[in-house]
Amino acid sequence: MRRIVQSQKLQNVRYDVRGPILVEAQRLEAEGHKILKLNIGNTAPFGFEAPEAIVADMVHNLPESQGYADSRGIYSARTAVAQYYQSRGLRDTGVEDVFIGNGVSELITMVLQAFVDDGNEVLVPAPDYPLWTGAVSLSGGTPVHYRCDESNGWNPDLEDIEAKITPNTHAIVVINPNNPTGAVYSEETVRALVDIARRHDLVVMADEIYEKILFDDAVHHHAATFAADDVLCLTFSGLSKAYRVCGYRAGWVMISGPKHLAEDFLEGLTLLSNMRMCANVPAQHAIQTALGGYQSVSELIGPGGRFREQSKLAWRLLNDIPGVSCVEPQGALYCFPRLDPEVYPIESDEAFVIDLLRAKKILVTHGTGFNWFAPDHFRLVTLPDEEVLTEAIGRIAEHLATLRA
Repeated sequence: MRRIVQSQKLQNVRYDVRGPILVEAQRLEAEGHKILKLNIGNTAPFGFEAPEAIVADMVHNLPESQGYADSRGIYSARTAVAQYYQSRGLRDTGVEDVFIGNGVSELITMVLQAFVDDGNEVLVPAPDYPLWTGAVSLSGGTPVHYRCDESNGWNPDLEDIEAKITPNTHAIVVINPNNPTGAVYSEETVRALVDIARRHDLVVMADEIYEKILFDDAVHHHAATFAADDVLCLTFSGLSKAYRVCGYRAGWVMISGPKHLAEDFLEGLTLLSNMRMCANVPAQHAIQTALGGYQSVSELIGPGGRFREQSKLAWRLLNDIPGVSCVEPQGALYCFPRLDPEVYPIESDEAFVIDLLRAKKILVTHGTGFNWFAPDHFRLVTLPDEEVLTEAIGRIAEHLATLRA
């Protein structure tokens, strides 16, 4: 019999957040080891529960959720999303501008399949959430990575973006607040990114899933606010993180700007939406309750809140390790520390992460897994409580001490 092999379309697709390193962790678990998984921003295993009102509303609507819904999403959910953006200054947003999906991940894939032709270039930040790079490649496009500047709080390097635009560049991805760095972009930066899109006739794809997880004085600015009526902007967000319902898979994309120029693209997006029938219906009933109700995430991001205090603790502990530096996150659920190459001359950060896993039973993700350019970073999830987080970073410090020795 002939060998059955994977499609050639997957040759340039990586998703190391759940890749070979996780397989090694599962092997160790099968041997009886307890692994602390700090590789995925999954809130439930760390004691973060969904607001009761969201669960109750979904359960209440289960009897009416047995059939297919409108492929774009149930009316109440799309209305709630439209009104959410209207309340933030995007007054022209309507129900017809919203598509509901099985999380933002599904919608990213659908949008890129509807938008990208073979060889089209899409600007993607480095570091990035690797789904963006993988989905661009899988759709036949070419991801072109623009640098985010660690010395400038991980803000996008605007000159680097301009230098990488070609006649074949069609879109720019903006991840704000950023995963994996925790950066939250200023109004000036977001305006500048949209202005670049305006000058070069690019579509803005704004991944804003962490928009409510902000610390101290950080303020989130929707890219669509500055796109006005002359830049097409696709805004992605959902319930997974701020409402602690990762498993519900309830996300949306909102289209704003010159929609009359995008009718053909939107027809294609509707076609793909129809092909998957609809997003899971029960979770859609949670959207209206979440967006319109009490915003419990405020208790987590303010002084004394777990999201905030654990982020700051991780940042302090990491910076206390010799040869390690970490820009303070302004939002999201991660730290992205740098290992000084003069102290830790690491040639393969994937090998470093596997060695750490085997030695200390701590699972993190290597920086090149987020399409960073050098093997000198890793991403750490800051979701464990302070005691566990202190123990975990202590083990990382011990492992790094052996490397220094």
